[in-house]
Amino acid sequence: MNNQQDHHVYLSVDEPFTTSIKNDILDDMSDLSVEAWLTTIAKKAMDIALTGANSAQMSLVITGDETLHNLNAQFRGLDEVTDVLSFSVSHGGHWEGEASPPEDANGFDFIMPPGEPLPLGEVIVSYPQAQRQAEERGGRLEHELALLVVHGVLHLVGYDHLEPHDTELMQSREQAALKRLNINA
Repeated sequence: MNNQQDHHVYLSVDEPFTTSIKNDILDDMSDLSVEAWLTTIAKKAMDIALTGANSAQMSLVITGDETLHNLNAQFRGLDEVTDVLSFSVSHGGHWEGEASPPEDANGFDFIMPPGEPLPLGEVIVSYPQAQRQAEERGGRLEHELALLVVHGVLHLVGYDHLEPHDTELMQSREQAALKRLNINA
């Protein structure tokens, strides 16, 4: 079984979202930093997603609607805000636009030096969209943000929700990760 301390998370949180996360979610956990909380979520998600694998690395970005809207239009063909996007090094996404998708820029294998953690890719989350979804569902923002990070990590390793059985499997993995994190809806 892999150990979450072996995983590496490169984190970027756009301002003013660091302050918002601290005030909206971590107020009761004043000794925990935003960075530590988000990194723990991503590492637990990697633990669930990579059973039996060696250490891995990923990037996690918490940003705003405009960034997710632009990336969603450019890489999925959807001219709308989305909650989370995953850019995997080994699993392609699904183009949903009417026009043809852009040329695939991943037509080569990147060789990692020996002993380096397995690169998974990047997860990008819209904090304002997470806030809206938590409110719409009557749930806690902590749960919604953690769910989006876990969901994104699962996409990095190839989980998807295009077919009902895939959706069930992905949701069971999401719930397992949230349970490990003691995060309830």
